[in-house]
Amino acid sequence: MSDTGSFSLQTVRPLRAAARMWRGIVDSLLPAQCMLCNSEVDEPGRICVECWPSLSFIAAPFCPSCGMPFAVSVPVGLVCGACMRRPPRFARARAVFVYDGGGRELVLRFKRGDRTDLAPGLAGLMRQAGAELLADCDLIAPVPLHPRRLWRRRFNQSGLLAGALGRLGGKPVQLDLLLRRKFTRSLGHAGRLERRRILAGAIVANPKAAAAIRGRRILLIDDVLTTGATASACCRTLLQAGAASVDVLTLARVVRPE
Repeated sequence: MSDTGSFSLQTVRPLRAAARMWRGIVDSLLPAQCMLCNSEVDEPGRICVECWPSLSFIAAPFCPSCGMPFAVSVPVGLVCGACMRRPPRFARARAVFVYDGGGRELVLRFKRGDRTDLAPGLAGLMRQAGAELLADCDLIAPVPLHPRRLWRRRFNQSGLLAGALGRLGGKPVQLDLLLRRKFTRSLGHAGRLERRRILAGAIVANPKAAAAIRGRRILLIDDVLTTGATASACCRTLLQAGAASVDVLTLARVVRPE
C-alpha cells in the first residue's frame, strides 16, 4: 500500500471499470434522453429533432481567428473587424453554437443545473466543432476556477468538458495547468475593459506544470466565450510560460453585432 503507483494500478483502474459497468447497467435500464428536453432519443448525449432547431450551430463562414460567424460569405482568410483592431492572444477559437435560445438553456442546464452527466455528450459536439484544433494540440487544459467558487459549485464545468474531450480525442489532459489565485466576482455583466481589469493577475501558471507547458501546443477549454477576456488572460499566461501556441474551444459563444 505504500507504493503509490501500485495503489493506482490496483485500486483506481478497478474502480473505473466498475464505474463503466455501472453506467452500462443504468443505460440499459433507462432510455436515453435528449440533453435539452429529456424526451427519448436513440443514444445518450443526443438532442432530439424537436430541440435541434433551437440551437444556432456555428458553421462556415466564420472568422478564421476568433470563430465569430459571418452573416454573409467573405473571402477565405478574411478576419473580423474585432480581430483586425486587436489581434487575440490565441491562435484560433471555435465554438459549437451561439449562446442564445436552446444553446443558452443547454449551457445553464449543464453548468447551473448540476447536470454533470451531460459532459460526454457536450464534449462530443465540441469534438466535431473543433476537430482541427483537437488534432493539432499536444495537451488539453481547462480554464480554472478559484477554489472558493469550486467549493460552492462542487465542479469545474470546463474541467469536465476537458476531461471528456480528452477521452474522446485520445489527447492528454492536465486539469491544473492553470491556477486562479485571485477570487473575482461574476463577470456576466462586465464589459471587455472591465473584465480585463478584474482579471489582471488572477490567472497564473502552475509552477509544477512548467515542463508540461513549455513548447507545447495547448487547447484551452471553456464553456462560454463572451468577450474573450478570460481566454486572453489564460493564453497570455500560457504563452509567457513558454507554450508554443494556444487555441480555444468552447461549447458556446456570445455573438453581438459589430
